[in-house]
Amino acid sequence: MEDAVQRPALLAAALALATVTVGAVWTIAAPPADAAVVSLQDVVPAPASVQPASGVTFTLGSGTGIQTESLDAGNALAALLRPSTGYALPVTTGSGTPSSGIALLLSGADASVGTEGYQLDVTASLLTIRAQTPAGLYHGVQTLRQLLPPTVEARTVQSGPWTVAGGRIIDRPRYAYRGAMLDVSRHFFGVDTVKRYIDEIAQYKLNVLHLHLSDDQGWRIVVDAWPRLATVGGSTQVGGGAGGYYTKAQYTDLVAYAAARHITIVPEIDMPGHTNAALASYAELNCNGVAPALYTGTEVGFSSFCVSKEVTYTFVQQVLNELAALTPGPYLHLGGDEAHSTSEADYRTFMNRVQPFAGALNKTVVGWHQIGQADHTAGRVAQFWGTGTSDADLSSAVSKGDKILLSPANKTYLDMKYTNATPLGLTWAGLIEVQTAYNWDPGTYLPGVPAASILGVEAPLWSETLRTLADIEFMAFPRMPALAELAWSPQSARNWDTFKVRLGAQGPRWTVQGINYYRSPQVPWSTLPSASPTVSPSASRSPSASPSASPSASPSASRSPSPSASVSSPPAGVLANGGFETGSLAPWTGSRCSVVTSPVRSGTRALAGAVTAGDTAQCQQTVTVQPNRTYRLTGYVQGSYVYIGATGTGVNVSTWTPGTGNTYAPLSVTFTTGATTTSVTVFVHGWYGQPSYYADDFSLTLV
Repeated sequence: MEDAVQRPALLAAALALATVTVGAVWTIAAPPADAAVVSLQDVVPAPASVQPASGVTFTLGSGTGIQTESLDAGNALAALLRPSTGYALPVTTGSGTPSSGIALLLSGADASVGTEGYQLDVTASLLTIRAQTPAGLYHGVQTLRQLLPPTVEARTVQSGPWTVAGGRIIDRPRYAYRGAMLDVSRHFFGVDTVKRYIDEIAQYKLNVLHLHLSDDQGWRIVVDAWPRLATVGGSTQVGGGAGGYYTKAQYTDLVAYAAARHITIVPEIDMPGHTNAALASYAELNCNGVAPALYTGTEVGFSSFCVSKEVTYTFVQQVLNELAALTPGPYLHLGGDEAHSTSEADYRTFMNRVQPFAGALNKTVVGWHQIGQADHTAGRVAQFWGTGTSDADLSSAVSKGDKILLSPANKTYLDMKYTNATPLGLTWAGLIEVQTAYNWDPGTYLPGVPAASILGVEAPLWSETLRTLADIEFMAFPRMPALAELAWSPQSARNWDTFKVRLGAQGPRWTVQGINYYRSPQVPWSTLPSASPTVSPSASRSPSASPSASPSASPSASRSPSPSASVSSPPAGVLANGGFETGSLAPWTGSRCSVVTSPVRSGTRALAGAVTAGDTAQCQQTVTVQPNRTYRLTGYVQGSYVYIGATGTGVNVSTWTPGTGNTYAPLSVTFTTGATTTSVTVFVHGWYGQPSYYADDFSLTLV
């Protein structure tokens, strides 16, 4: 799990910036008709078997239909493709093989695909995905989306063409358990953020989301028998703040949302340590009968349930009973790590009492590998999080018959910094660049542990320094897809030199999706085709309404009065007081923000943020936007660890610079609004303990 050391100061909350709407609708230029088609071999994770068919392609057209034996899979594929293609893509049910279009069939797949694999066949007239289960069809659809251009991920109509390379893929997972973990206890993340992460991990064929629901800093699930767990224990988080918790209805919604994407939720209630939030909620759970204060720091190992009190076991049993009733999956995670305030004898006593509670609920116990100290229970899974390749508790777990889930902290912990310059994350397990995360073999990593004992791989993401979806994405991408390949692909298909190229080709897809990813210098990142804006027919305007005449056009943007020139580039959006020339901060807000006369990038005024050790000097502005539109926010900043971004309904993006020296440098981030997005808050902020930052010339444009 985590090292028992003082954690560094956490990242500050993202600040809000500024925005305005502009009238034209701009689209990414369509790739030329002869643009390279994605190779069947370019998929992440790498398929088990690929047989290209030279010279054969299938092109999705306006008349294409989807025939399926799994209505859920057919509807999911149609929902993915319709917004970007603009095609109707009618979905019909049927078991026979059609002569054309797309077919999703639960028969005829190669026997080797098993319960989660698939077979994809592409001819000039027919694209067929076959599997033995709906889960296999779903994974085949994830492969298909990668074989289409990145702009298929857009939520507005793009120009195509939508061409898939011909051939056959036969694919199946290496491991049955392919997981990600999200810590919602150190910092709480709402339902929408968790759903977004579920969508992101599902793309890379992960099938488990482990939710760390309790810790010293917060309890995140309602328990009817112990209501103060949520209302008191869930009332804060690292660094203070409101915290939060999931109602039973919200948790059930998350479980169903994940299940629709063939992902199992594994809930964790950590015990007997990491329990301060529970102890603060109920005094009777403490040996001295006194509830401790709520905790908002990052130290570990100081809390413990009272092993000698019978009420402790009543508590645990009732909590697990209610959680199991909400969780259809086979696992309950009981934590068990870093119980430094519990003696070894008490630890064994406690675990031996509580493990049978899970068994009585027909659930399999999962625990961090220290659970190997306790008696074995049927099917138990020990999750290894060490930084070495041997451990006495791990050896004990293996000798007792436990299955091993691999989460070595120095390989899989997504909260570790990429480099020393990474503004988020910790370093106690080492720096984890993409190659470090990728270059190891789960089957041979632990000497003395048989390959047959390895259940799978999980990538934990602890949240001491993470507060927003953008933070989660920055630490997960691109390492999560790298670890997904370890869990899915056969070792023989894996090679760093080819993987980094395949991974780099994912970059444009993430850009279209609005994913805030780390541009590792180890990866040759591809880019989207250069923007070649054209005005959509629905946004045609008379010359009098051209951008050059619009009151929202930037005064500094020189434009030709001719109508043709008015559409040669996207109109320059102007945030209210985007250049701070009024001399007043308004409509920006921020207690440590001010307008200064030096240094400026243009004009006579700029924004200054007075950062302190405890305040990132956030400055923000909320502005109206249009639904279902893609915007680019641009600002110029000077300083170290300066961020800009935007938040709103369905929008949560940011970008940053580690430093600009004594000059202004541009930052830009692109996002797409949802169907119900009517406003966003744009923000700029610095980093704890850094010098003041400066910002100037913000704009927001439609792209």
